Amino acid sequence: MVGAVQRAAPLRPVLGATHVEHAPVIETAGALVWRVRHGSLEVRLIHRPRYDDWSWPKGKLDPDEAFQDAAVREVAEETGHQVVLGTPLPGLQYLTAEGRVKRVHYWAAQRAAPSDDAAALAARSPVHPVSPQEIDDAVWLPAERAADRLTRAADRVPLDALVAEHERGRLATHAVVIARHGRARSRSGWYGDENDRPLTPIGHAQASAMVPVLAAYGVRRIVTSRWQRCAATIEPYARAAGLATVSSDRLTEAQHERSPGRVGAAVRELLETGTSTVMCTHRPVLPTVLDVLGQHARRSVANALPTTDPFLEPGELIVAHVAQTAKGPRVVAAERVAVPLY
Repeated sequence: MVGAVQRAAPLRPVLGATHVEHAPVIETAGALVWRVRHGSLEVRLIHRPRYDDWSWPKGKLDPDEAFQDAAVREVAEETGHQVVLGTPLPGLQYLTAEGRVKRVHYWAAQRAAPSDDAAALAARSPVHPVSPQEIDDAVWLPAERAADRLTRAADRVPLDALVAEHERGRLATHAVVIARHGRARSRSGWYGDENDRPLTPIGHAQASAMVPVLAAYGVRRIVTSRWQRCAATIEPYARAAGLATVSSDRLTEAQHERSPGRVGAAVRELLETGTSTVMCTHRPVLPTVLDVLGQHARRSVANALPTTDPFLEPGELIVAHVAQTAKGPRVVAAERVAVPLY
């Protein structure tokens, strides 16, 4: 599941929900794929012959699939192109003709570049070609023309948010993902060195479940604490993506206790590089990490970061979306992600 630390707007209320409050919820995910051509913001729309409608690429989650994984898979299946997710956009919530509640989770997204995003693409599952029975047309349109082409007025809600972010210079972002290592053996039950304390079977499952989520955000750099439980958490993604891992002593609990300023410097470096990166560290280090994110965040995002209780659960992620501005890197949105276990 994904919990947004900060989103542009909440999911829209369900009309008539009081009559179907116990109906099973259909969870779906998708994206507004965008590009800039000749100074104009353009978005990708699809046409579904079954419904004769123009809409955004989206679809239902597979069992135990992460929202992010579903979003990139559905976009690929309905447009024929892989994408990398950016900032979260307002979701929609409505009733189907059968009286069930459907929730749609949206992100801004850009086409993946085979050279720049090769690692993330390597870590994804293969995607089937577009079915003409499902999607018989896909077009790029300027944002204002897309608003008119959309069949449902409600689909303009995420488009309006996308346009607003573009106008503010906050749409082009890279991801800085902060991961707490997966569940590890308890300190009291481990008689070896602290730096060798291993993951439990659940911790290894959490590490595997991170792979499609990190791939969805186009992560192409890995930085981790040198201690075993962090290294093992990030190893499945490193292996799937074919990436080398940068191991750092300064992200360990012991080094952080001696010099938290060095951790802060490491986080600032990730914000400035422009490369989507995952940093894996430990519970006691997280307050320093989140403090640096808050210092670089716009106010609404900083206020929503979990600074009063900054200790993520084992295997949880904070995804910070960072825009490069004239005043330096700015965290324009953030999400808290608990990966699903298979």
